[in-house]
Formats: sequence, C-alpha cells, structure tokens
Amino acid sequence: MTRALLLSGSIGHGHDSVADACVEALGAAGVEVRVRDCMKLLGTLRRSFGVHAYRRILSFPGVFDAFHFAQLRDGGRLADRADHAASRVLAERLAQDLAWVGDGMVISVFATGAGAAALAKSKGLPARSIAMVTDATAHRLWVHEETDLFLVGSHLTATTVRQHRPLAPIAILPPAVRSGFYRAPSREDARRALGLPESAQVALLMTSGWGIGPLVESASELTREGWWVLGVAGSNRRVERRLWRLARTLHQDPSAKGGLVPFGFTRRVPELMAACDVVITSSGQACHEARVVGRPMVLLDIVPGHGRENMLHELEQGGAMACLGNARSVAAAADASLALPGDAEPWPLSTAAEWSERFAASLAEAGVEL
Repeated sequence: MTRALLLSGSIGHGHDSVADACVEALGAAGVEVRVRDCMKLLGTLRRSFGVHAYRRILSFPGVFDAFHFAQLRDGGRLADRADHAASRVLAERLAQDLAWVGDGMVISVFATGAGAAALAKSKGLPARSIAMVTDATAHRLWVHEETDLFLVGSHLTATTVRQHRPLAPIAILPPAVRSGFYRAPSREDARRALGLPESAQVALLMTSGWGIGPLVESASELTREGWWVLGVAGSNRRVERRLWRLARTLHQDPSAKGGLVPFGFTRRVPELMAACDVVITSSGQACHEARVVGRPMVLLDIVPGHGRENMLHELEQGGAMACLGNARSVAAAADASLALPGDAEPWPLSTAAEWSERFAASLAEAGVEL
C-alpha cells in the first residue's frame, strides 16, 4: 500500500482545508495517510511566537508588505535563516513519520513543510517530495531543488515557481476543495435548514479562520440595508460574542430590516455558501470554495503581502469585486455584486471524484502511482 505524509500548518484554517481535500482523494484511492501540523510540531513556544507575530504584523500592512516583498518573495537572509531553522526542527520531529512513509510521498501544503521535506530528501529520504503551492504566487520558501513535483492552481503560480527554479517539474490542476462543497445543497434547502427568509438578500461574511477585519461593523451595516447576514467568526471568540450581541439586538428590534445568524468555528460552510447570494471574505481558500458552489464574491483588501497577490489573482479570474476594509465599502460592494452582471468562468470540475482523477494523474508525473 502506498503511504503519504501530508504536512499542513495551522495558520488560519485554509491549509488544513486543502489537506482535508487531499486526504479524501488519497483515502479513496487506498493510500494510507498521516497528516501533521507543522506549526504544532515546532513546539508550544515557537508556535505561539509564530502565530502571535503573524497576527500582530497583520495590523501593520506596510511592515507585512516589506517583509513579504523584501524577504519572502526573493528569499532574503532573515527569511532564509528562519526557514532553515524551522526546517531542521521539523525534520527531527518528523523522523518517525518520515521513516513510516518510506518510499511513498510527502505532500506539503504549507511552505515550511516543503522546506522540511527538502531537507529530509537531501539526507537520503527515498519518498517523493511534492509541494502543493496554496498561494497565487510562490515565494522563495516554497521552492527547493529537492522537490520532485510542484502542484499549482494556475499558470501564474507556475511562472513564479520558475522564477526560483526555471526547470521545475510542475503540474497545473484546479485547487483542492473538500468534497462537501461539490455536494452543497440547493439554495432553497439551505435557507430552509438555516431558518432564513426564502426571498431575502443573504450574505455570507467570513474572513479567514481568525475572524479578522471589520466583521461586526460590516454585519451591522449590511443588516441596516436589509441584508440577512451569516456571520462566521471562526476561532475568534471575542468577535463571535459581539456577533451574538448584535443578533440579539436585531431580533428585539421590530424595525430591523435584516437579520444576523452568528457562527463561531463551523463545519457548515458548504451549506452557508449554498444559502447566500454573495460571499464576503478575504482572499484565500474560501475563494475556491465559493467558486465550486457558484457564488460571486466581495473580497476585503485586508491581508497584505501574499494576500494582496491572492486577491488580485481572484479579481482577474472574474466573479469577484474588491472593497476596502471598512463597513461602508463592504455594504456598497455587496449591493453592487447583485446589480452587476456576473463574469465568472464556471468551475472546471463538477465532482470531487474528477479532481481526484486529476490529482492522481499529476502525482504520476512524479512517479507515484495510486
């Protein structure tokens, strides 16, 4: 039986969602799979520092942009040193898993995992190392000489991989999306299950697993204009509590035009997307999921660095419009998303099984037969 080690990273929930989609496909093909969280493997202190630093730097877009474009993009000294240090720690702590995978494959959906796999390969690991690049553009930490195959979602991503490794082996396939989004219910069934008015204007409002940005303020502005809002705070408990307070206020106000249904972390996102008219989010995995379900998007320009690159790529594909990171701009863009003609290309696949077939064909290019 073929074995696969999947390396993810708990920065938000996007990487884990990609890993879940890969696990579904590999499991259906009879592959034995282990998933490891690179951030957790770094240890409590390093993980806490890394997450805190990442969330903190998001508050200073100029600083984040400077780090991304001056360090990550080209592989500056600071970024390289941090990556090498993290890769050494991960390679040591993954020793048993790497021994277990044998001549199978290591699939990294997180850049630090790609570095750890490359280091292990340089020391004789027989497994194939595969990097599934989850960003629209590949910064230097994604690209290593020891990687046997790069799986990318677009020609744009492929060209940025080749900025660092001109003859890199690359396969282009649609981004990985969990099967639940392909099986999303109808709009009518989803609204009925959620207790939403059938004819209401409904917006799904969610910004990463951390609930960043003006979620509560945007929900308030949208409901004032008559929208029903499905507000998802993710793991942000403070924002979740604020959403519940706003929901209670609206419920008690007979003059309220719209309504709010709050959520914290939830597995019901396919159902929420099916119920809505527009998905309001930041750039990331949710964009691919919204395209599978067939919903237009409003993208908040609130994630600097790679987030700006991801957002521009989504806008270029159509079916999305951008807004500023304030509630008034969010509401105006949501209104416009219903008034303007749609320009999104249909998602190229209709089932998760089709994606699994393309995934398997791509892995075969690296010499891995499922």
